[in-house]
Amino acid sequence: MAPLVPSSQPWVEKYRPRQVKDVAHQEEVVRVLTNTLETADLPHMLFYGPPGTGKTTTALAIAYQLYGPELYKSRVLELNASDERGINVVRTKIKDFAAVAVGSARKGGYPCPPYKIIILDEADSMTEDAQNALRRTMETYSKVTRFFFICNYISRIIEPLASRCAKFRFKPLSEDVMSNRILHICNEEGLTLDAQALSTLSAISQGDLRRAITYLQSAARLFGSSISASDLISVSGAIPEDIVKSLLVACKSGEFDVANKEVSNIIADGYPVSQLLSQFLDVIVNADDIPDEHKARICRKLGEADKCLVDGADEYLQLLDMASETIRALFNIPQGLVF
Repeated sequence: MAPLVPSSQPWVEKYRPRQVKDVAHQEEVVRVLTNTLETADLPHMLFYGPPGTGKTTTALAIAYQLYGPELYKSRVLELNASDERGINVVRTKIKDFAAVAVGSARKGGYPCPPYKIIILDEADSMTEDAQNALRRTMETYSKVTRFFFICNYISRIIEPLASRCAKFRFKPLSEDVMSNRILHICNEEGLTLDAQALSTLSAISQGDLRRAITYLQSAARLFGSSISASDLISVSGAIPEDIVKSLLVACKSGEFDVANKEVSNIIADGYPVSQLLSQFLDVIVNADDIPDEHKARICRKLGEADKCLVDGADEYLQLLDMASETIRALFNIPQGLVF
């Protein structure tokens, strides 16, 4: 096995697929786009789905396969959430780029169709006014420009834009697909990853391959070529499973003081409560010894606590409130008075 050689390049970029056919687990999308590439006749595109599933990679791969390295920079404009994309930019920078006509001469064997591509990554963060301003631009310059919209939440794209695009949904990656890709990277980088570590990495990444690769590279930098499940948990910020289960055991005791002590220990150790709530939810949902009615009460309180944390509430108080409601639910104690 090759030794681990330090590299300054992030592995997310190093192992990013360069062709549409190499994008993992999006068979329907790849099949349709491969056929589209053969004719070089692209509609406006809307890619949506969870993070780390290949949306941006697919858009960049299409553009690269159409134009090649020479024409890519002059034919493709990529803007993401870090760029200014207000209504003024739509009316100036985007409109000016879209208005310029281009030729169809082939270069280096690439199709080089007679239109340009504008990739708007994280388009769901654009204001509604900016999206509305794009409608006219898309219609006016449709002969010389194609738009690719990439977003996590399609509901935040206004209907007039969405209806002008061919929509493609990107699915979260399955554990098998993610494991195969991770093992490929491990072989390339000379890493040793056992079955438990591989399963843990898939679980904490939640279908996000970009996150999984980032965790793997971080663990390789800190712990060397042999990486265990505990190493991955420590770099990911996930809370150890025994900590989450010990909180549930404290709640099952029915004693407030025991639960309060466990909550205090979690806060003292600096674990993020929002992350703990997410993992506690998984434990509750998968618990076979808790009736569905009790699960429903606990899950409702988890949702309320998470909302309070987002609004800036105190972590200790919210975790204690959640633990108290869990005790009441487990022992079927009626809820307090509602005023």
